[in-house]
Amino acid sequence: MDAHDMDAARTRVLIVNADTREAGRLRGVLEGTEAQAMSGHLFRVECVTSLTDAAEQLTRDDITIVLLDLALLPADNLETCGQIRALAPDALLLVLAEAGDEARARAALQCGAHDFLLKGDTDARWLARTVGHALERRAAARALRFSETRFRAISDASPLGIVVTDAQGLCTYTNDAYQSMSGLDARHVAGRHWSCFIHPDDRARVQLEVAAVLQSAKTFSGEMRLLQRDGEVVWARMHAAWMTDDGAPQGCVQTVEDITDRKKAENALLQAEEALFDERERAQVTLNSIGDAVIATDSQGRVSYLNQVAESMTGWSAPEALCRPLSEIFAVIDGTSRVVATNPAERAIAENRRVGLAMDCLLVRRDGVELPIEDSAAPIHDRRGRVTGAVIVFHDVSQSRAMAIRMAYMAQHDFLTGLPNRALLTERLAQAIGQAARHHKQVALLFIDLDFFKRINDSLGHAVGDQLLQCVAERLIGCVRATDSVCRQGGDEFVILLAEIEQPQDAAGVADKIHQAFLEPQQVGGHTLQITLSVGISVYPDDGNTAEAMMRNADIAMYHAKAQGRNNCQFFTPEMNERAVQRLLIEGGLRRALGNQEFRLHYQPQINLASGAVTGAEALLRWRTPDHGLVSPTQFVPIAEECGLIVPIGQWVLREACRQIRAWQDRGLCVVPVAVNISVVELRRPGFAESVARILYETGVPPHLLELELTETRLMQDAESSMSVLRSLKSIGVKLVMDDFGTGYSSLSYLRRFPFDVLKIDQSFIHDLDSEDGDAGIVGAIIGMATHLRQKVVAEGVETEQQLALLRIRQCDAVQGHLVGRPMEADGFAGLLAGGMPAR
Repeated sequence: MDAHDMDAARTRVLIVNADTREAGRLRGVLEGTEAQAMSGHLFRVECVTSLTDAAEQLTRDDITIVLLDLALLPADNLETCGQIRALAPDALLLVLAEAGDEARARAALQCGAHDFLLKGDTDARWLARTVGHALERRAAARALRFSETRFRAISDASPLGIVVTDAQGLCTYTNDAYQSMSGLDARHVAGRHWSCFIHPDDRARVQLEVAAVLQSAKTFSGEMRLLQRDGEVVWARMHAAWMTDDGAPQGCVQTVEDITDRKKAENALLQAEEALFDERERAQVTLNSIGDAVIATDSQGRVSYLNQVAESMTGWSAPEALCRPLSEIFAVIDGTSRVVATNPAERAIAENRRVGLAMDCLLVRRDGVELPIEDSAAPIHDRRGRVTGAVIVFHDVSQSRAMAIRMAYMAQHDFLTGLPNRALLTERLAQAIGQAARHHKQVALLFIDLDFFKRINDSLGHAVGDQLLQCVAERLIGCVRATDSVCRQGGDEFVILLAEIEQPQDAAGVADKIHQAFLEPQQVGGHTLQITLSVGISVYPDDGNTAEAMMRNADIAMYHAKAQGRNNCQFFTPEMNERAVQRLLIEGGLRRALGNQEFRLHYQPQINLASGAVTGAEALLRWRTPDHGLVSPTQFVPIAEECGLIVPIGQWVLREACRQIRAWQDRGLCVVPVAVNISVVELRRPGFAESVARILYETGVPPHLLELELTETRLMQDAESSMSVLRSLKSIGVKLVMDDFGTGYSSLSYLRRFPFDVLKIDQSFIHDLDSEDGDAGIVGAIIGMATHLRQKVVAEGVETEQQLALLRIRQCDAVQGHLVGRPMEADGFAGLLAGGMPAR
């Protein structure tokens, strides 16, 4: 080693002493071989005599040891020690004190000095030993500081939180990672118990677990939640171990790992697993809840899944079927050829598309039972789109096929009688026409309607009516050949198709046979019913060359038979068609008549025979069309009743009559009651009595000025029902008139119970009143009966003076007819009310 290196290796010492001789002596001691040998150091000594020079020297040179004479410091101020330490923070400051000045030397230690020497102990041995010990303490302090610095660097660089506590569990150290986890800095953490940062819900558990483990001298490991100051929760995993000294615990070291992200990932994974489980469970429940059977296979056609329906239909349980070939579990044959059907799953896998099983296939169950099925198969793909198997969905169609057959039958047959219905009749008629055209034959169609069936249905109930229709069907079938067809058109209408006849008289013979069959009464539901039929006949090719034309013309002929008095048979003629067309024209005209204001009311006076005064009037409906002029009520009223238009027309007549009565009242005329004809269809309409009351209220007409006329024959078709409505009308205050009395079949008991105010003698009795063999006796009897029942009698259709005289003799109350007054418009009748009418 050269001189320069040796000089650099020496420990530099600065002696600050005003006594230069003492300073020289100390320098000699330190640089002597004995001191160097005892201390193990080579010293290079510098000497200064003042504090100022010392400060300058310290700022300029790297001094290791400062020997400061305490005599240079003021007696009451030792701050110079601290100033020197500040100038040379790494230097050792040793104070030289006189014997007896130890207290001041110790005070210097408090101000920054490292140690002190008494000036009497500064020989080579003590000085070298003191300096050596001071250097060793500084080296140890430096090593400790370095160790602490290195520990802090390692600790702060660690991603794990580190907590050091004392024996009582109070924090003495935390690294940056833990401070970040706790959300606090070192100042807020120091001195606090380590458990205070744990979430309250976890705190007691963790404290007990840590105490139990550490007491057994084992390390603790567990998960918990840390609660930050702002309420944020951090999931952590903590490891803890005791620090001991001779077996006594001195503190604890804890490492804390932030596992929040891992927990989130675990929770996400758990939720995904739960969702997957739920999805699988829902799929399983769904597959077991649906009505279809489901079988899945792998790519080799081995069964991988069966739902419960598939187990039931195949006869194989899922554990038995798994991994077996599909053809063994799902054995399907063609229902017609009985050969094994193509496996749909194999096709779905091979062709990578959805395929269906051929029609009429049968599933052969494990026990050999065969079930008709329908199915479809589709390939199963993985996420890369590769085919990994197939799924087959199928169901038993035994019931649906039986239902389809049943529905097909029901679509062509009447549900009540089992006869072919209109649809099947049309099909058979078209076939019969085609065959007749090829063989030059004729076809007949008989359209049959039961006479007065509605009366039976309404009076005895629909159950009896249905039984009657079934009995009629049986009798009709007995009247025809096996090759003919008896069909139910609907309601009480039947149609017979005679597929081949030689001449029209063959059809007439069948019709006569039918009428003969119904001469004997029917026994239905405990009732003896006499049934008559109206029959209309159309013949191919004379009456039409299409099914539609023949049915239409047979229908027309049937209506003509009804018009001829019922219980007869009529062949279709072209004239019937003209009348049917006329009927359709009238029906169409009626539908527009109300909107076009084509209806009018005329008023025919009723004259009191005793006073000759006008005591009433009958409102008569007139229809004047723009194309055909005046149409007789006898032409359009029956048609209006059949097509349901009589209800709105009747409401118009009621309202118009009441409006006119009110108009006459407003003119100051002495108004008489006005009679309005009511159809039985209107009478039986729900709410009819309420509608009459409403019209009276809206027009302001007193109820006693309105009379309602009802025909005896129609009224008696359902006497009990009619009686209820009549009583409701009577309670309103209107008057009730029985029209055409004497032509019906009402019993005296009904006549007594009906709340009628007026009886009108039918004009058929009045016309023959003045003839030698006339009905004078009947008319007299009616008047006498009405007088006894306190009912007013009006004779209608009076046209001769002799008729009038005879009625006066028999004390008839009033008369109506052309002799005493023709129907007139409202203005003309108003003049009659204003001027009066002289008695005859």
